[in-house]
Amino acid sequence: MAASDLVRTALRSRAVQGALAFGAGATGLVAADLTVLAGGIVRAAAAFPPPIDDGPDPALDNPAHLTRSSVVATDDGTLLHVESSLNIDDHPGDDVLVLIHGWTCSTRFWNPQFNRFAADRPMIAYDQRGHGLSEMGRTKVTPATLGQDLQRVLSETVPEGKRAILVGHSMGGMSIMSWAQQFGGRMAERVSQVVLVSTTPRKVVQEQLLTPTSLAGVADPVKPIMGRIFLGTPVPLPSNKFSSRMTHYLALAPKARAAHVDFCDEMIARCSPRSRAAWGSAMYGMNLVGGLEALSVPTTVLVGTDDLLTPPLHSDFMAGVLDRNGVLRDYITYPDTGHMLPIERHEDLNAVIAGVLA
Repeated sequence: MAASDLVRTALRSRAVQGALAFGAGATGLVAADLTVLAGGIVRAAAAFPPPIDDGPDPALDNPAHLTRSSVVATDDGTLLHVESSLNIDDHPGDDVLVLIHGWTCSTRFWNPQFNRFAADRPMIAYDQRGHGLSEMGRTKVTPATLGQDLQRVLSETVPEGKRAILVGHSMGGMSIMSWAQQFGGRMAERVSQVVLVSTTPRKVVQEQLLTPTSLAGVADPVKPIMGRIFLGTPVPLPSNKFSSRMTHYLALAPKARAAHVDFCDEMIARCSPRSRAAWGSAMYGMNLVGGLEALSVPTTVLVGTDDLLTPPLHSDFMAGVLDRNGVLRDYITYPDTGHMLPIERHEDLNAVIAGVLA
């Protein structure tokens, strides 16, 4: 789907028509600005350097170690798909790695971590509702839903006497902050450490850097509407050369490997349009700063310098809050790395996790 087609589709939606209810003339001007802005993003993506084609990345293969699939029922009866290593109950260690993926992804996102740790460390990953093999349910999703679903997964899968190490990427980090905001009392009894990767508690749309700087004058007035279109339009996304180029620009660094771009593009295309739009709309006005403030265990913050979706200014803010509260374990910024840091820098993330486990 071309950028102009996406804009026209979104402009027909009831929500956006309400936002544009300034009169026919103004609506036409806004639509024109939106088309210019979308075209600018497409042109920026087209000008991106081609990804580095250096062959497959074995770390992205499905885990070589056997895992157990199960389901957890949420408070409203929605069934969430859970993948776990086979050694959770009888492992002598006190900690269980709990991995929470981001928007439009699935448990496959954590293949590099399962391939590295599942043989000798207890691990759990789950598909956020509406993603992967998890049901969407009938309840309207909100930022609070993220934390409530995580609470159910923790209570049903982490054995008594063990504590979780929570690792959240993008919307997965928001899940952790949502959980802390609602269930953060006596946190240290349930969670030993937290790792927040390429995420933010607020201003997902307002502080993204997708818009080319040359279009700043056009972008500022219509940026909120463009944000709603990007996050909340339930159109199917193909996986082809055009979508791969867009995924590269939106989610990975210019010097990304082709294997990483293709893996992410295929995974995003598999996400249900309904789920993608519902969660995108839920994130639009999100404010989880209270959850960030509630984190009371050692917390590590990771971000890539080339992340356009949750740029380093978000991590700067989070690290500042955590440092003030005395719980910032580490803050690491990775050069030449985009939003998909756990894929682009999986060896570095694995090293961080190993340090946390140690």
